[in-house]
Amino acid sequence: MIDIALFQPDIAGNVGTILRMSACFGVRCHIIEPCGFAFGERALKRAGMDYLDGSEYIRHADWSEFAKWTATQNRKIALMTTKGSKPLPDAEFSESDIILMGSEAAGAPDYVHDIASTRVHIPMRSGFRSLNVAVAAGIALGEALRQTDQYPRGA
Repeated sequence: MIDIALFQPDIAGNVGTILRMSACFGVRCHIIEPCGFAFGERALKRAGMDYLDGSEYIRHADWSEFAKWTATQNRKIALMTTKGSKPLPDAEFSESDIILMGSEAAGAPDYVHDIASTRVHIPMRSGFRSLNVAVAAGIALGEALRQTDQYPRGA
């Protein structure tokens, strides 16, 4: 199954929203610390609402721990970045990819770009820089689930 990962997220509301999305689609979420807020249910509750109990997430103490985990699991990383060379409609996802989102304030540093299998951007109109990280995560996840036929088959 596709996973989503958040590199040093800054805003609890965005993390809550992404955890809610991960619960709805049955996608595991990785939180790569440190976070820019005190990680906990109270901080995430407003955006995550009552969906947090249905989300599966793994907290990684830092980038090194996450990178080791991905290597042992033989997982590829698709980094979503405004600096990506591949537009999302041209990206090819596999069933075990991890969609990695950079932090809201700083994106992803070079050492994160270096380990990514692919760097993907969401095409937008000229003059606009970026989307909210939770919105971008939803767009990318939707495309990856569509390509790999992993949308839930619920009601």
